[in-house]
Amino acid sequence: MTTMSVSHKIVSETEWLAARRALLAREKELTRELDALRRERRELPWVRVEKSYEFEGPDGKLTLADLFDGRSQLIVQHFMLGPGWKEGCVGCSFKSDHIDGTLAHLEHHDVSFVSVSRAPIPEIEAFRKRMGWNFKWVSSFGSDFNYDFHVSYTPEQIASGQVSYNYNFISAFSEELSGDSVFYRDSSGDIFHTYSTHGRGDEMFVGAYMYLDITPKGRNENGPRYNLTDWVRHHDRYEAGGSVNEQGRYVAAPKKMACGCEGDE
Repeated sequence: MTTMSVSHKIVSETEWLAARRALLAREKELTRELDALRRERRELPWVRVEKSYEFEGPDGKLTLADLFDGRSQLIVQHFMLGPGWKEGCVGCSFKSDHIDGTLAHLEHHDVSFVSVSRAPIPEIEAFRKRMGWNFKWVSSFGSDFNYDFHVSYTPEQIASGQVSYNYNFISAFSEELSGDSVFYRDSSGDIFHTYSTHGRGDEMFVGAYMYLDITPKGRNENGPRYNLTDWVRHHDRYEAGGSVNEQGRYVAAPKKMACGCEGDE
């Protein structure tokens, strides 16, 4: 892992307190701005979900309504795990390492959580068990769900060179992308799409980043891509070497051959 040296101005306690109080004023200003932004987010208009979606869970078929599990609010994590992939996206996995501990709190506050991927359920279950996660994870294979929420793309869309993602058009570089969508179910059973976020919007759900952001080295993402692909790995792979490509997928380190040269794994 690439590290950076820390060379910093050293001052007296009095000077440090003055600088800290000035920063605290900025932190409080940002907190108030974030509170206002959160209010605006809750005030967004909603869209009624008219289409029927079907998912596959470990115990059989589920509808979108079933995913609420009796609660009125649902958070869906769009997890990048496509059909035939051997394992999920490293970034999605990094975020998912934070989920299980929050579930009891969410569920007792009228919020259900589910991860959705396009991979068939046996492939999802194999990876979920490897990672040791307990949150609900279902397959949208054969459904339009991922396509309608602009996190999966057909071969034709990829071939066109551009896809719709994060409310814009970007260069097509992956059949699967990440995000989070929120839904509300009212007392009559109608379901509404209330919010979705993508790209760096995911960072608000990554507690490890919040801790790193208060350390001297910060996120310490110094290239080649200046994001989590520089250093994050599946939590069972930190000692395995290898790298992560621009699609967020792990690439194994070349095997050392008997001759001392390197070969493909």
